[in-house]
Amino acid sequence: MASKFSKVLKLYGYDLLLGSIAAFYVFMAPYTKVEESFNVQAMHDILYHRQHLDKYDHLEFPGVVPRTFIGAFLVAILASPVVFVISLLQLPKIYSLIAVRLVLGGIILLTLRFFRIQVRKKFGSQVEAFFVILSSLQFHLLFYCSRPLPNVLALGLVNIGYANLIKGNFYLSLNSLIFATLVFRCDILLLLVPLGVELLLTKSISLLQAIKYCLGTALVCIVITILVDSIMWRRSLWPEFEVFWFNSVLNRSSEWGTQPIHWYFTSALPRALLVVYPLSVLGVLLDRRILFYVIPVYSFILLYSKLPHKELRFIIGSVPIFNLAAAVAASRIYNNRKKSFWKVLFLIMAGSFFVSLGCSGLTFLASYQNYHSGYALKYLHEGGHLTKGIEQQWVHIDTFSAMNGISRFCEDENLLRYSKEEGIHIEDFRSRNFTYLVSEHAAVDGYKCLFSVKGFSRISLRNSFPPITLIIEPKVFVHGNLNYPDIVDKSWRGCS
Repeated sequence: MASKFSKVLKLYGYDLLLGSIAAFYVFMAPYTKVEESFNVQAMHDILYHRQHLDKYDHLEFPGVVPRTFIGAFLVAILASPVVFVISLLQLPKIYSLIAVRLVLGGIILLTLRFFRIQVRKKFGSQVEAFFVILSSLQFHLLFYCSRPLPNVLALGLVNIGYANLIKGNFYLSLNSLIFATLVFRCDILLLLVPLGVELLLTKSISLLQAIKYCLGTALVCIVITILVDSIMWRRSLWPEFEVFWFNSVLNRSSEWGTQPIHWYFTSALPRALLVVYPLSVLGVLLDRRILFYVIPVYSFILLYSKLPHKELRFIIGSVPIFNLAAAVAASRIYNNRKKSFWKVLFLIMAGSFFVSLGCSGLTFLASYQNYHSGYALKYLHEGGHLTKGIEQQWVHIDTFSAMNGISRFCEDENLLRYSKEEGIHIEDFRSRNFTYLVSEHAAVDGYKCLFSVKGFSRISLRNSFPPITLIIEPKVFVHGNLNYPDIVDKSWRGCS
């Protein structure tokens, strides 16, 4: 028995470690934000509305640009047996959200396992071990891997592309990135092109063979996404082409904020990579083989830096290669730790590991407090049971609340009915017969504030211990209609 356990641990120990951390993040922060809204609502509708397209959320709230349903279909199909049991047991739908997020996280970690195995074959088991350690110390990679973002769905294919690149299957690598580009994220083109150019310049591939192997894949991907998504969106479209046109040709992504050209290198990467950032640079210097893999990634980030609207999730696909470069450096430092100069580096590296762990813990605590609306609706469900004289209780969820933790998975139709109607002025709520409001406003005429939910506001430095603290403030307020005394006179959590 002990030998069997040891064998399983040897084969899957790293997967259990990474999977446990990712699952911990899912259970501790199960709710989703506006960036994830299309895919999470699509997964809900596929699981609960199935062929009844008229009930799908995206037809009422289509978003700025259309996205593909292909990823949502894959995750929903794999999660459907678990969701069926959850429905059979009449458990809250939030458990279904946890199920689909665990499935998505499992898919991404499986692709990361494929990449990690190629790392072991190419660079050795010690580099693989450090790759896992460094990935575990980071927050963003394992936190994001279960989040239903188009970037994360593309990350799975990017991982497969990296693995085939290390393995020497260059055409398969390109095909993986083509799939990711044409179906999930058109911006992966900024990684695909530098990689293709590098492979051509190093004579790893020929142009004619590349066209032969990749053109067919591209056509198949385009046909599949047009067929599937035209049915789901009820109009002829290729989602990622419309996204490309909106972001790159019209350059309208800047309407959601802009960052300076250096932001990815001076803010996003240091926060995402932590100790990996300096180690990855050292890895390039210590092992020339790494240069082949990092050049396309650096080119990807440089090209992306030209676009004014920037977010960390846009470059999440670069993290595995940075982790590889850092793992090579960490392995070299560890092997030479008994030599005087290397011993100093080893001590600095070991200390940096603990600093990275502390930073990841702090980031997790901030993120845990960042889904206030989801908790607000949960607390309302716990206290907002049917009241005498009210045939149906209606909850209005304002735009801010819908963006910060609430999805269809959070709803409970046995208790309440829900409205996300937009464009209602705050003074007009008095004339509307909503039973409850989940709102960003602390006071609404005609309603009493029943309770509020605090959320992360900022990090504060102070002279006492601990030197860093999180400032949390009331973010979302739940109000009850004054026309229903049974509700407003009830004992609630209170507002602050």
